[in-house]
Amino acid sequence: MLQNLAHEFQLPLQNPVLVFSVILLIILLSPIMLRMLRVPGIVGLILSGVLIGPYGLNIIENNSAVSLFSTIGLLYIMFIAGLELDLGEFRLHRNRSLLFGLYTFIIPLLIGFPVCYHILNYGFYSSLLIASMFSTHTLVAYPIVSRMGVSKDQAVAITVGGTILTDTAVLLLLAFIMSAGKGEVGTAFWVGLSASALVFGAIMFLGVPRLTAWFFKKMETEKYSHYIFVLTIVFLAAFLAEAAGVEPIIGAFVSGLVLNRFIPHSSVLMNRIEFIGSSLFIPFFLISVGMLVDVRVVLQGPQALIIAGVLTAVALLGKWLAALATRYSFGYSGAQQQLIFGLSSSHAAATIAVILVGYQNHLVDENVLNGTIILILLSCIIASIVTERAAKNIIQMKESGLDKAGSENLEMPEKMLMPIANLANMEKSLDFGILIKDNQQKQPITILSVVPNDIEAELNLRKAREQLQGFASYVTAAESKVEVVATIDHSISAGIVRIAKESQASILLLGWPQAEGLIERVIGNKVDNVVYSIEKTVFICHFSRPLINHQRIIVAIPPLAELEQGFLIWVRKIIQLSAELGVAIRFYTTPETRQRLEENKQLRLGSRKAAFVEYNQWENIMAHAGDVRPDDLMVLVSARKGSLSYLSGHDHLSARIEKQFKENSRIIVFPQQHQVSYVNDRYKDIDTMPVLKGVETLNRIGKELSSFFKKTE
Repeated sequence: MLQNLAHEFQLPLQNPVLVFSVILLIILLSPIMLRMLRVPGIVGLILSGVLIGPYGLNIIENNSAVSLFSTIGLLYIMFIAGLELDLGEFRLHRNRSLLFGLYTFIIPLLIGFPVCYHILNYGFYSSLLIASMFSTHTLVAYPIVSRMGVSKDQAVAITVGGTILTDTAVLLLLAFIMSAGKGEVGTAFWVGLSASALVFGAIMFLGVPRLTAWFFKKMETEKYSHYIFVLTIVFLAAFLAEAAGVEPIIGAFVSGLVLNRFIPHSSVLMNRIEFIGSSLFIPFFLISVGMLVDVRVVLQGPQALIIAGVLTAVALLGKWLAALATRYSFGYSGAQQQLIFGLSSSHAAATIAVILVGYQNHLVDENVLNGTIILILLSCIIASIVTERAAKNIIQMKESGLDKAGSENLEMPEKMLMPIANLANMEKSLDFGILIKDNQQKQPITILSVVPNDIEAELNLRKAREQLQGFASYVTAAESKVEVVATIDHSISAGIVRIAKESQASILLLGWPQAEGLIERVIGNKVDNVVYSIEKTVFICHFSRPLINHQRIIVAIPPLAELEQGFLIWVRKIIQLSAELGVAIRFYTTPETRQRLEENKQLRLGSRKAAFVEYNQWENIMAHAGDVRPDDLMVLVSARKGSLSYLSGHDHLSARIEKQFKENSRIIVFPQQHQVSYVNDRYKDIDTMPVLKGVETLNRIGKELSSFFKKTE
């Protein structure tokens, strides 16, 4: 037995279970140990790869299993980069991404070619190949900006956009160099490359979105199958890109762009994608990069060291100058310049691809290959350190400045309350709550169930708590905090109002009211009772399809709505929803409200593709029904009686909308309004609400009787 055990531990390790255990142990411990030295975890994983690799202690060899997981990790990095790219921000600044892509491609190439040709004395095509390697970069440090919450910064958006542009240009240049070396460059080469790229683009941008929308709709309840579907698309895209004549990393990035709007950033699916990638696949890739480093290269004489030093210096200088040029072209801060440099200075994926192809085709020698490996190690370490410092500086600047525009409207901490009524539609409502929640706020989402105070109250209360735990698990899967409350009350609406006040909720998410009978029309339904008993922002929601299957958000804003106290609260939530879903907003509004929306810098409408339609038939809100498509999400802004923007034509709005837009998802918003401040404390116990309710009830009875006798006649 001891002999068998000793055999298992012979180096390099061959037992796949033991190999996997060692790698998992490294993924677990190396970031923790190096964090104590204030070294980024990414660097620890790379150094660990150097230590256990074939050129270190030779604990693990570069076999097919390691290569497979490494490839998956590389594709995963590029996929997440495309998935987390703020497409609204990218569209708004696509010209900046193009210019940065030009800078980060041309500047290293212009510096590198003369150095390789005149100083290192390589041939024309060899020098061009090595110089093109300087222009590439891999987003090795991207997990840092994602983890620290600055992935939405404009500097990150243009860097990610520039990455795909420069890497595509380098890989096309590589194809040209290899074909030119073989004398195969001609019309047929360019026609074949263009045709395959067009076919690839048609499949990804026309076919995959339709397939994804269909699959997510048909398999709405099978949440785990969504993740498998996404992985399938990523690796098929990588294969198709390779078949089209470009690197698989291009296909992975494109798949992220295509699936971007189907996977909201705050969703449960996004959380699963990031969790598995960050905990397994991406660390595996970083370890494999370290395993390529041959430390013995430093012992092979001064030439290897000189080449490694020149390659590293030229590569970092070219990327630093590109970041500097970008900063002065667009007026970015020093921290943003460092962030751009940090993200774009690490060389790994495309760099290895370029140099290995050149080495296998005898365009570069072993000194360049080994020097490139040293460049990869040093550039990844420097990029990780610079990126983490720059991200911290940007966070500190935002916290100290409050974005300058954000300090004008400091509200009470956001706390969301979601009473459960219709269990069948609850999951979509939970998705809506997760997507519009402010992730900077630490308050949990409160899920509430109110049971009637009758003879079975205790039994129903236990059942309600069991159901709530299931919904709580769903919310926590998206890394959102959740609190469950089950309570007893004589009236459902009274229980909701009581808990809303006790928990100091600022936003209520209510389900769509059921069809009204005669009694509800006379005395009011439960939803109305809640809305008119509390002054906070209320969303009344009905979703006929998954949120990601909507193509537009239609928002109808009545006159004077911009003067309501809660105007900015609900507008920001709708804009956040559009950003998460990646869809456009179409506002039906007055010129005054449009001016308020466009002037407020907090809203950042420019990156959300907002369109405005001037509208003046507010008493008849159904007049614009012809503009609404089945896949539109309708948002209608109402107001409580006595508010500035209240319109009598909006009474019984839910029933009228349900009849007119039966197939559409719809939301009615009641903005937060000012609390009543009593003129004199001695009169504060006098409540006129019962009198007003009585008058309203009599009016409703009169209207119902009048309509009844008219029908009879």
